[in-house]
Amino acid sequence: MNSLSHLNQAGEANMVDVSEKAVTLRQARAEAYLSLNAHTLQLITEGKHPKGDVFAVARIAGIQAAKKTWDLIPLCHPLMLTKVEVLLTPLHDPCRIHIQTLCRLSGQTGVEMEALTAASVAALTLYDMCKAVQKDMVIECIRLVEKQGGKSGDYKGSWHD
Repeated sequence: MNSLSHLNQAGEANMVDVSEKAVTLRQARAEAYLSLNAHTLQLITEGKHPKGDVFAVARIAGIQAAKKTWDLIPLCHPLMLTKVEVLLTPLHDPCRIHIQTLCRLSGQTGVEMEALTAASVAALTLYDMCKAVQKDMVIECIRLVEKQGGKSGDYKGSWHD
């Protein structure tokens, strides 16, 4: 079993020293879903939502969140991301929005937390933008879909929705 890399010899939380790691291409994809009713989804997709372009705001929020992950999660390293993508896809059966994120860089540590943070904040922004119209929306299934690069190798999620 792998040890937890964020614990020192005394079992205390600490930031991992990546200074000896090689700079390699690293990429991660994450996803989340926002379940909502047909009326709210229709308002968004037809551009009739009272708050304007809900998808544009959520997309920007997700990108911004990925860039600020180190500020939000205490032991994350500040990273120079070279690519952040947030895709929002309306689904009609059942009614929900599929949030997909991609983060990429050439660096000494992975970007899984950045991809997950982007998906989480995009979902929260969708909720915030739509809560005046519908309060019982549900954010679900925030997960790492895949990662590439780094010492631990590649990972691809074993289940998909």
